[in-house]
Amino acid sequence: QVQLVESGGGLVQPGGSLRLSCAASGFTLDSYAIGWFRQAPGKEREGVSCISAYDGSTYYVDSVKGRFTISRRNDKNTVYLQMNSLKPEDTAVYYCASDVWSGHGCYFSHEYDHWGQGTQVTVSS
Repeated sequence: QVQLVESGGGLVQPGGSLRLSCAASGFTLDSYAIGWFRQAPGKEREGVSCISAYDGSTYYVDSVKGRFTISRRNDKNTVYLQMNSLKPEDTAVYYCASDVWSGHGCYFSHEYDHWGQGTQVTVSS
């Protein structure tokens, strides 16, 4: 059974850090591009970061550049999102998703085929 499971969310004060994990089962993550998305209440889902299957290149939305880092551990079949200097506007449910695209780059506009259940991140004092 193909499954993605996110973990690592929680409540953190502004300026704090969290590391989200996206663990895969039923397939090998390194053959897929992986994206992290988030959805805040009343807002549309947005792409946050992604990592390509081809060469591990990464992409970040402007609002998180310099603060978030996406990485992949193939031996653990897991992708991580390290989030530093968190802001209240980062509050959202965060999802990871897989894209069968194995070429150059990664793209939020692609049709991601498997999604995790989401993990809540709340940044508040």
